[in-house]
Amino acid sequence: MTHVHISVVVPVYKAENSLDELYRRLKIALEPVSTDFEVILVEDCGGDGSWAVIERLANADPRVRGIQFSRNFGQHYGITAGLDYCRGDWVVIMDCDLQDRPEEIPRLYARAQEGFDVVRAGRGVRSDSWLKRATSWLFYKLFSYLADIEYDGDSGNFCILSRKVVRNFQGMREQLRFFGGLVQWMGFKASTVNVSHDERFEGKSTYTFRKLWNLATETIVAYSDKPLRLAVRLGFLMASISFCYGTYTLIHSILYRSPIAGWSSLIISLYFIGGIIISILGITGIYLGKTFDEAKKRPLYIVDRLTFDEDEKRKNYLVH
Repeated sequence: MTHVHISVVVPVYKAENSLDELYRRLKIALEPVSTDFEVILVEDCGGDGSWAVIERLANADPRVRGIQFSRNFGQHYGITAGLDYCRGDWVVIMDCDLQDRPEEIPRLYARAQEGFDVVRAGRGVRSDSWLKRATSWLFYKLFSYLADIEYDGDSGNFCILSRKVVRNFQGMREQLRFFGGLVQWMGFKASTVNVSHDERFEGKSTYTFRKLWNLATETIVAYSDKPLRLAVRLGFLMASISFCYGTYTLIHSILYRSPIAGWSSLIISLYFIGGIIISILGITGIYLGKTFDEAKKRPLYIVDRLTFDEDEKRKNYLVH
């Protein structure tokens, strides 16, 4: 197997018109660092002509390796596939929209040579809209609190990883995937390099608030049981408040001989407590459902087509 020093893993979704420019800039950025590099483009069935462009690039340069899923699995599954098939001593993860600048890769690589296994690209000034910045901030704050992981959302997915990190990442096969959280959980020595963040080469982001919220829900369930513990605390809090209020009402009735009335307040209280109970049961049901999904042991993704030998993944595991 040809030795590869740097792999670049890029999940691709609706990027037909940006792939040529991405390849051109990656080639210019990587060749001064090492000519032994590969670019792995994982096409996530966006429904455009991205795969045809990937095949053309792979035919022109064998250092470009294409993977196409059988259906849309999602960005983090695309990253997982790229990490499964990559062969480099160092692996760069970046998006396909050119907001992550290929020209920053040498800086990430240089910092990694100082003894770091993970070097993230910090984005101090972002070119996103205020709505995306706000929703991203909300997501990462909520995620960090409920998942008990201090995750810096400003770093995004743009980073460089050592082979040691990649090898351990390959061993984590849970169905709920969140790349940044998994890398953070491993705890390897990490650093951050502040980089420039460009505007999208074309189009607009497909990450809506709804998708971010769904991702937040799934990753919180995957990483922590804190919602269940919060539900227990809420139950005890409600029971304590009810006991104290009931005691107060009883004492007030005895001392002042006032009748205990208030059907409206009673019905409202019942509906409120019923809503809390149903919410807690719903949270429990979500955890049970995700446990059921894990128990199925289905593959994380299904590959439809490759531009290289199918056995490369197996060889990659055996060598590393």
